[in-house]
Amino acid sequence: MHVFDLIASIIFISGLFIFINTFFLKLPSSLGLMILTIVLSFLLGLCNVLFPSWNIIGEIRGFDFNQVLNQFVISFILFAGGLSMDINKLGKQKAAIIIVSVVGAIISTMVIGTILYLLLNAIGIEINYMYSLIFGAVISSTDPISATNTTKRFALPKILLVKVEGESLFNGAFSVVLAFVLYHLEIIAESEAITFFAVTEILVLELIGGVAIGFALGFLGHYLLRFINNDDVHIEVLITVALVLVGSFISGYFSIYSKTVSLVMGLLIGNLGRNKTGEGSVGKYVYKFWYLVEQIMAVMLFVLMGLEMLAIEWKLGYFVAGFFAVNVVFLGRWLGVLIPVKILSASYEFNVNTVPVMTWSAFRGGLPIVLILALATFPGKDLLITMTYVVVVCSMLFQGFTLPALMRERFPEIKSA
Repeated sequence: MHVFDLIASIIFISGLFIFINTFFLKLPSSLGLMILTIVLSFLLGLCNVLFPSWNIIGEIRGFDFNQVLNQFVISFILFAGGLSMDINKLGKQKAAIIIVSVVGAIISTMVIGTILYLLLNAIGIEINYMYSLIFGAVISSTDPISATNTTKRFALPKILLVKVEGESLFNGAFSVVLAFVLYHLEIIAESEAITFFAVTEILVLELIGGVAIGFALGFLGHYLLRFINNDDVHIEVLITVALVLVGSFISGYFSIYSKTVSLVMGLLIGNLGRNKTGEGSVGKYVYKFWYLVEQIMAVMLFVLMGLEMLAIEWKLGYFVAGFFAVNVVFLGRWLGVLIPVKILSASYEFNVNTVPVMTWSAFRGGLPIVLILALATFPGKDLLITMTYVVVVCSMLFQGFTLPALMRERFPEIKSA
């Protein structure tokens, strides 16, 4: 099977899943897609047993999506997320949201990574501490699409609604940055001793370098779009797509593994190009195009997740580690929200239900899966993939089915949409 045949198959299956969920299951998109993904994995595994000559699993294992995921998919998802985020809607909560997102991601990463490192090694499953931290950063990344769908389903108080949507975007973006910084440090540590200079160089490249390139390309994109009539939708869309691809190329050239470039670009173009009516130098159809791209990517990642689970080596111990990880991840997320909220509550207003709602509505979607798959092969990667898969499945199913009950308990005066 050619790589384009596989991509075409993923797109076809994604469209089929959307159709089945919309007209038959009628579940929230993330929940419905997760169920269908599990069914897909089971059916393909069954076909591989019944018809071994088809060599389905062998075909899937023959493809390496690392570069595609690393250079394109993650960049597109973060750019689309940044473009859709209207900073003005955050109002006076901007600083609080960013602080909760960044501090929360760091706390969550440290809690998850440290506890799992001690726990797994204690039960005989070896894992490098840095890779355990990388897993902590990856799994701390929440799904902004699921968070937005949550706020649409429930009429949350405005102050809480803004925080849930804003924190999910910034948390996801910073977790991506943190994961790749830790991964880059581990690569260096495997070949030489880590020095203060090496750490500083990585942080400068990942953070300052990524932000600088993102600002430069963002202002360039805004400048170009100002001279184009918004009716010329195809030109505006092509310019934004080209900028994302150029940003990926430049970041790769300078060994900037983070996707800060795409996020900053999206934030700048989206907010400089938006006025009070929602349309300025950037036409409304550009926002709609990238919203569509983001939704399509999210669906395709669920399908890819199901295929990838067929391609790795299944070990009972890895799944046991995954179920341990589920509980540790919930603990890390709760502490990652509770601590910064308690600290900031003296200076900023928080709804009394902020901690439980932000903890329980933090679904893990396709982004953690794509982050793990985007990393080069290393000892223990199958363990991290399995744990990520188990956590994502449990997050979608358990949180998805219990969230409405939490909302009814916390907000008895509101009804789901």
